[in-house]
Amino acid sequence: MRSLAATALLALFSGAVVLSPSFAHTQDQPEAKRKIVNKVLPVYPELARRMQSVGTVRVEAVVAPNGKLKSTTVLGGNPVLALAAVDAIEKWKWAPAPQETREIIELNFHP
Repeated sequence: MRSLAATALLALFSGAVVLSPSFAHTQDQPEAKRKIVNKVLPVYPELARRMQSVGTVRVEAVVAPNGKLKSTTVLGGNPVLALAAVDAIEKWKWAPAPQETREIIELNFHP
């Protein structure tokens, strides 16, 4: 697995812009505080950069008890940015928990 710094450098050298988006991580199950143990930053899409697109993408992630992502559902946001958000979230890993949880994740994109 590539380190975050290596991924960022690779993206920069390949002409992509790497974001430092802010992450608003909320849960609809307050008692199930799932810690994220591996977070991958989304890559700001070239098309979004050319269009000067900014905004927030909301994604619901279903996380298995072992901490692996089971599924994602985009709840809102620009479709171009949403694809980048889901691509990154699919690489996240959460701490183990006794049961499956649903996480609501907001990613704010800005160049």
